[in-house]
Amino acid sequence: MIRHTVLIDSRAEGDDRIFSAPFIRKCVRTALDCERVTVPCEISVLITDDGRIREINREFRNVDRPTDVLSFPMFVFTPEAFDPADGEIDPATHRLPLGDIVISRDRIAAQAKEFGHSRRRELSYLLVHSVMHLLGYDHVDEGEQKKQMRRHEEAVMAVLKKER
Repeated sequence: MIRHTVLIDSRAEGDDRIFSAPFIRKCVRTALDCERVTVPCEISVLITDDGRIREINREFRNVDRPTDVLSFPMFVFTPEAFDPADGEIDPATHRLPLGDIVISRDRIAAQAKEFGHSRRRELSYLLVHSVMHLLGYDHVDEGEQKKQMRRHEEAVMAVLKKER
């Protein structure tokens, strides 16, 4: 079994179990397993608040507002055709660094309420969604790319037993 490394920096306040490291790792690793990623990878996850994600969004995307999740892929991969040769293994860790994920705990709470499901389900979806971005999926319009990405997200969410 491939063991992926998920580095977590959680700035979530209090003892909120939805942000537990084992749960975050499970979501990320399940997405990678479902996408048949067969080399050890590394992903960094930052759980923060609306203020900090707004700063990051402004700095890196020139968008001055908070968002639910940001994905920063290290390499460009082709959806449904993951090839580790499209990236570069880190000689120090012997892992393929896929990139960084930043999630707003404030957006998780608001969106869970808006969509009528748990914060845990919202967090799992945002993690899966972001992993898909790191693997090359996108949803720039309402076309086939978005449908393709949603199919893969829904398949992972079913494995996690967090479907809609």
